[in-house]
Amino acid sequence: RFWQYMLAGSVAGVVEHTAMFPVDTLKTHMQAASPPCRPTLSLGAALRAAVAGEGGALALYRGLPAMALGAGPAHAVYFSVYEFAKSRLSDRFGPNNPAAHASSGVLATIASDAVFTPMDTVKQRLQLTSSPYTGVAHCVRTVFRDEGLRAFFVSYRTTVLMNAPYTAVHFSTYEAAKRVLGDMAADEESLAVHATAGAAAGALAAA
Repeated sequence: RFWQYMLAGSVAGVVEHTAMFPVDTLKTHMQAASPPCRPTLSLGAALRAAVAGEGGALALYRGLPAMALGAGPAHAVYFSVYEFAKSRLSDRFGPNNPAAHASSGVLATIASDAVFTPMDTVKQRLQLTSSPYTGVAHCVRTVFRDEGLRAFFVSYRTTVLMNAPYTAVHFSTYEAAKRVLGDMAADEESLAVHATAGAAAGALAAA
């Protein structure tokens, strides 16, 4: 049911982003220090820079509340739109159609990125060691006052351009791998099949 997709997607999104949040913080530090403004940081240098200031290792989780506020609703939209679109497109183009899965993923990310981008903007501003903001509420108020509502969506088009091909590759690979592994394991819905198919699809899409 629709509400089940929304709830499952919301829980999955919060768990995923929370587990990987320290890595995302390091990625943000490395990207923010890119040339020509600053020398490129290695992963080790980014880690040292992130934990050197106030808060120590907890600094790796700076901005986590913003992520949680955005990831839950965004992933609820993401998975519910994906399942809805997949159902409709599969009815039209036939089951197990890679184009239907890829198109459903693109539609899902266009919808979910509109929900997640504002909080992602806040999260990234809080993640940086030099961040002038004391918390989520302070960041939201300050950005809205000084830069307006548009500032929260400044990266939306870039995010969609990045995520649309990612999700197209991810979901078409995931559905195909799940089907093949399910035939081998005689149970397409087992946890091992979902995890293996998800890992393979995520690695290929990220590459």
